[in-house]
Amino acid sequence: MLLINNQEVEELMDMKACLDALETGYEDLARNDAVYRPRLDVWFPCGRPDGYYRWGTMEGASRTIGTFAIRMKSDVVHWPEGGTEEKYCMEPGNYCGLIMVFSVANGEPLAIINDGVLQHMRVGGCAGLGAKELAREDASVVGMFGSGGMARTYLMAFNEVRNIEEVRAYSPTKANREAYAAEMSETLGLKVTAVDSPEDVVRGADIVSACTDSTRVVFDDPEWLKPGAHITCVRSCEIGPRAVEACDVSVMLGRNTVLTMDEGMVRLHGNVGYVAGQPDEIARIPNPTQDAYSGDYFHYFMDVKAGRKPGRTSPEQTTFFINAGTQGLQFAACAGRVYQMAKEKGMGRELPTEWFTQDIRD
Repeated sequence: MLLINNQEVEELMDMKACLDALETGYEDLARNDAVYRPRLDVWFPCGRPDGYYRWGTMEGASRTIGTFAIRMKSDVVHWPEGGTEEKYCMEPGNYCGLIMVFSVANGEPLAIINDGVLQHMRVGGCAGLGAKELAREDASVVGMFGSGGMARTYLMAFNEVRNIEEVRAYSPTKANREAYAAEMSETLGLKVTAVDSPEDVVRGADIVSACTDSTRVVFDDPEWLKPGAHITCVRSCEIGPRAVEACDVSVMLGRNTVLTMDEGMVRLHGNVGYVAGQPDEIARIPNPTQDAYSGDYFHYFMDVKAGRKPGRTSPEQTTFFINAGTQGLQFAACAGRVYQMAKEKGMGRELPTEWFTQDIRD
């Protein structure tokens, strides 16, 4: 069994390999040769009065890649002044997210992988799949809200599926957006400019991408949109209702969470979970009312990809890709591929498989 860290993941998987793995997973899903369980969270009061403990899992399997994976994360989350969601494990700046990979042929535990790099890659990769399906063929200008990890991988993915020439980036902290612009200009060889307002991001952009940790709307003025623009996001609350209503075609990647709710389950941030705590504790958790994960205005990505539902049918249409759902399959595809590449290249730390098996029937 292999233990694979973030540095090794970064060395093994670039965005092209990530997109290839995701395409394989979704081809399996179209043939009923893949499966996933949507995200499910468990919430419990923690030691700080302005936060909550949150345990999240998602899982899936791919026949072609031959793996099952479960992604698990252990976070203390809090919301400074209600504007953003912050998280950590043990102390700020430290995180705990793990992917366990198993063989679907014989059940063998194959790998434990740190999820930090792969998490950003698979989300950005799926945004790239959305742009490949829905953005105009000649899309060349990206307007980016955000300057963190997702803003980096989203741009990498857009650059793989379209001939990107120019990027305008905005985040509230000037130093952060300027650092992002300088780094991505050098990394991708693109003209990336830090701009001073949300309007500067959107006007003239062929692809408008919101990649923030905001719990509030970051863009909601459809008059700023260029005809034929493509919009996507990370969080459901980032794109406001007026902008959503202005879209001609809206497509959701897949079911973001379980649809039916048992006793004790609630919906928070678009995800279903189990929540413990007293009423005043539960009231700490902000729950944005704008939820692009619900409603019947969108088609599912697999239906569009298979031609069962229409995607973009003209250059002038405005499209919206809701990058949520099927997370478990994404981890099976991407983590499974990382494991295969690590074995081929002799990377990762070997752990005795017998540490993870037993002779007592469970």
